[in-house]
Amino acid sequence: MTTLSHPRYLPRRSLPHPRVRARVARGVLAAALRRVPVRVLLPDGSTLGRPVDALPPDAPTLEVVRPTALFQRLASHPKLGIGESYTAGDWQPAPGTDLAEALLPFAERLTTAVPPGLLRFRRLVDRRIPVDQRNSPQGARRNIHAHYDLSNELFAAFLDETMSYSSALFDERHPFAGQSLAEAQLRKVRSVLDLAGVGRDTRVLEIGTGWGTLAIEAARRGARVTTITLSEEQAGLAAERIAAAGFADAVDVRLADYREVEGSFDAVVSVEMIEAVGEEYWPAYFTAIDRLLAPGGTVALQAILMEHDRYLATRTSYGWIQKHVFPGGLIPSLDAIDATTRSLTALRVTGLTRFGAHYAETLRRWREAFTASSGHLDRLGFGEEFRRTWEFYLAYCQAGFAAGYLDVAQLRLQRAQARATTSEEAGP
Repeated sequence: MTTLSHPRYLPRRSLPHPRVRARVARGVLAAALRRVPVRVLLPDGSTLGRPVDALPPDAPTLEVVRPTALFQRLASHPKLGIGESYTAGDWQPAPGTDLAEALLPFAERLTTAVPPGLLRFRRLVDRRIPVDQRNSPQGARRNIHAHYDLSNELFAAFLDETMSYSSALFDERHPFAGQSLAEAQLRKVRSVLDLAGVGRDTRVLEIGTGWGTLAIEAARRGARVTTITLSEEQAGLAAERIAAAGFADAVDVRLADYREVEGSFDAVVSVEMIEAVGEEYWPAYFTAIDRLLAPGGTVALQAILMEHDRYLATRTSYGWIQKHVFPGGLIPSLDAIDATTRSLTALRVTGLTRFGAHYAETLRRWREAFTASSGHLDRLGFGEEFRRTWEFYLAYCQAGFAAGYLDVAQLRLQRAQARATTSEEAGP
């Protein structure tokens, strides 16, 4: 006896044929390009999106090298396909067009490029973040290892001599392009230390060692520093650099998770580490900081931020950066940080300085140095596929900060003062 619940009567949920999906992907991309002032040339000389004469002559121009492969990748993984297609060589900036400049118009229209009628299908293409990218104590070590332990030589190839892998802080009284990146990085470090009130005999906890520059500068002020990292490569080189600077006795470099630290510190500093914590573990991160902060102490964070509505729209969605560059990463909003600290700790944001344009310039410098080091990177074993992935990563982020879609800020957090009790509230 058959019933309507029998499998043969259930609606088929199989996806359309790949060729059909590819045609749909081409149509969606063409619709987006009608809203974005970028010229896209196909191999036959035709354009996708706007006609040639509908754009100014100096509009950024992209060349599609393998259209079939591009549209198939977009059809299979809409959020991952553009970046993966660049890595594969399916498209490229035309001669005279800079990759970041070509991505900038898309970043400026990230919420409006896709026609509203198509946005309702977003849930059909969004993929949830894989379980194995969770930042549990074991997962955090695995995720950090996947990025920061690639090679110290890799990072040295494009960072300045301070080995700072976070936004620099340029002097806004002068054009950024003419300033030293190393000096701008030291300005950033000093700003963080000033924000946290670090001076002689200050007990400092740094969450996220990097390659030791902040710890060195804190020790130079006379502070006693405990700095923690999960990266073995970073820990080793940071310890060498700290010793070479003469501060081995003032700085304790530990391979440790923030959840494992014990003690009491007058200042807790963390530069662009919260992005690697993951939303699920923000409560653990901030409660650990609250637990470790001595009475009257100050927290200074440098954090990449996005607007709260964008954070809500992307917080559970698996993106290209998470898959190929920063597993387990998630950029918070200021509202999300505020909500977490208010609900679980006595910490409150008492100071905020935004400087997103400085990150765009920092990334421009890194990408320029990275590209110039291609031969050296090849000798280190980082081949063309890796280099194209990282070129796209650096250009993609540069465009995001230049457009204002992404921001970076230094935040000061302090404990809320207990409200004074009046005589009426105190009772007899």
